[in-house]
Amino acid sequence: MLLFSLFGFSLGDETVLYGIFALIIFVFLLLDLGLFNKTAHKITTKSALYQSIFWVFISTVFGYLIYAFDSESGGANGAFEYFSAYLTEYALSVDNIFVILLILKYFKVKEEYFHKILFWGILGAVVFRGVFIFVGAILIHHFHAILYIFGVFLIYSGIKIYFEDSDEKIDPEKNPILRFCRKYLPITKDEMGGKFLARIDGKLMFTPLFLVIVLIETTDLIFAVDSIPAAFAITTNEFIIYTSNIFAVMGLRAMFFLLSGIIDKFYLLQKGLSIILFFIGAKMLLEIGKDVDFLPKILTDMPPYISFIIILITLTLSIVFSVLIPRKEESEELKD
Repeated sequence: MLLFSLFGFSLGDETVLYGIFALIIFVFLLLDLGLFNKTAHKITTKSALYQSIFWVFISTVFGYLIYAFDSESGGANGAFEYFSAYLTEYALSVDNIFVILLILKYFKVKEEYFHKILFWGILGAVVFRGVFIFVGAILIHHFHAILYIFGVFLIYSGIKIYFEDSDEKIDPEKNPILRFCRKYLPITKDEMGGKFLARIDGKLMFTPLFLVIVLIETTDLIFAVDSIPAAFAITTNEFIIYTSNIFAVMGLRAMFFLLSGIIDKFYLLQKGLSIILFFIGAKMLLEIGKDVDFLPKILTDMPPYISFIIILITLTLSIVFSVLIPRKEESEELKD
């Protein structure tokens, strides 16, 4: 706090926290690619665990900064909104991990290239999600009723995800952007040592790893269609939405290496996510009833800490029950 005052900054200004956020992301992306992972190699489970703990710690510290210094976001309320949006996005990222794993297996990508692909995929997510959030904030500012459309969409998504088969296979060949790339871009059959672009006989060619990046980016945009409206349902403060979203995405890569081998064990997490999306959508729609006397105030004007507690309990129970209650096919195998 003294350091900022020496430079004439006030930590009550969101602009300073944006600067801290940007510095953290820039420095660690630079160190990641330029120092720690200059050469392609397989990420160990131990390293992934340390990285996951690190990003959760950094994200938590940033939430504390919002609580302690950011009066513009509402102090404690702003911190609860930040952690609610962060937890929601972090949980939704688990589904994203499953899809990314399918894409990598489909293209038979070597494990030593996983880190590089996920690095550039996350860098793209930082940019594209920023654009999504910026456009969403503008639309809400000019057309406030769009929040209720978001609410209906989230309820629909929650119901759809609840009854969806978690083992449903994804066919990358049906992706229209992938089809476009294969039709109009010169593509090699070889990975060319982990490159995305290669010059062959004087001609610039794209490698299969470039197609993997394209698929991962488009997949992330599809997931953002759920996660960003969910964040806007928690708060309309774009600063909280963007920072919580990106901190969750930054932790996604480490979580991928940590959970890729056991992700199918958390089979009830999808149900938990559907309940969270339904809850957030319903909460947004209930704001319409603020002026309706017969609805309890706790429903129409729910404090951020209650939303945070509900999201946290739902995620925790879905993970615990996934571990304690075996899937039907697993229990049948045990009987046999």
